[in-house]
Amino acid sequence: MKKSLLFLPDISGFTNFIQTTEAAHSQHVISELLEVLIGANTQNLQLAEVEGDALFFYLEEEVPSLEKLLAQIESMFTAFYSHLKLLEKNRICPCTACSSAPQLQLKIIAHIGELQFITVQGKRKPFGAQVIEAHRLMKNSVQSDNYTLVSRALADHIELPIDYQSKLFKFSDGVNEYDGKPLEYVYSIIETSELKLKPFAQAKKMTFDRSPNFTFKKEFPVSAPILLEYITNYAHRHLWQQGVDEVVFNENEVTRVGTEHMCVVGGKQLNFITVTKDGDPGQLVYGELSTSPPPVDEIYLFFIINPQTESTCELELEVYYTAKSPIKKLMLAVFAKNFIRKNAQDVISQLHGFISSLN
Repeated sequence: MKKSLLFLPDISGFTNFIQTTEAAHSQHVISELLEVLIGANTQNLQLAEVEGDALFFYLEEEVPSLEKLLAQIESMFTAFYSHLKLLEKNRICPCTACSSAPQLQLKIIAHIGELQFITVQGKRKPFGAQVIEAHRLMKNSVQSDNYTLVSRALADHIELPIDYQSKLFKFSDGVNEYDGKPLEYVYSIIETSELKLKPFAQAKKMTFDRSPNFTFKKEFPVSAPILLEYITNYAHRHLWQQGVDEVVFNENEVTRVGTEHMCVVGGKQLNFITVTKDGDPGQLVYGELSTSPPPVDEIYLFFIINPQTESTCELELEVYYTAKSPIKKLMLAVFAKNFIRKNAQDVISQLHGFISSLN
């Protein structure tokens, strides 16, 4: 039987992250990162299992070359830390989960063996002694939470020297004992500064050289972070925004600058993108931009939350809109201006009614 590759990326710090942060957002962050790692699979690895904070890949009866294995490892580290940088730069949520996500780290374990398989609920899964060994190697003596570890058996097979060094990889040897049996490996701590992180569209903050077209204020009987969560979590939108038939969004994604969602109103689709702008110290600012509703070219809604006490806050809703053509400006002046004003008033009133009903 030919040798197979076992490959396990594992998010370091997951347990503490889940236990000490807001559950919903921490789950979204981990889900996003696992998806990113799966998307960075360049060697056609088979995904056997999602194991909470880890992924279990294998390559049946095939082992990539040294160059391809290191390229696969680098690809996943690059994708992982590129996404953490995106989460950091485009964050709008102040919760502990979102603010502490950039502290997560990654380790990747690679092993080799002759695989057997079992079928569970119609799904074929790797089974055997080498699978157990690969998982045991995740508990090792490496003094870091950010590294790759290659078993000695795999290192010998792909001719990876103990002292192999490159710009990113600097391997050392190690050994741990499991059930009275020594298991040797080589490992390299990954310096994230050496990764060529992928560029991403860092959304710029909006600036305006004029006052809002409309401004509405209202006090709310909840803390500022809780109000922000109800506004930015689109799963709640239909509960307080009347007339919205459906909100389409990525349920496994934390809302941040640049994320998109779509509201279906009376059968019509209105597309929105999350934006922000500078606020005063202590304020929480969330904005939405749409170019969908006629006759405007752009309409911005900014929800600016001012904390008052631990259980109260004030919400200021600012509305900016633009219409470039003379016809659109005329339509605004005749009927659309009052319609936009009423809709904005309804938004803040309906949100207040929903929040008040929770208390």
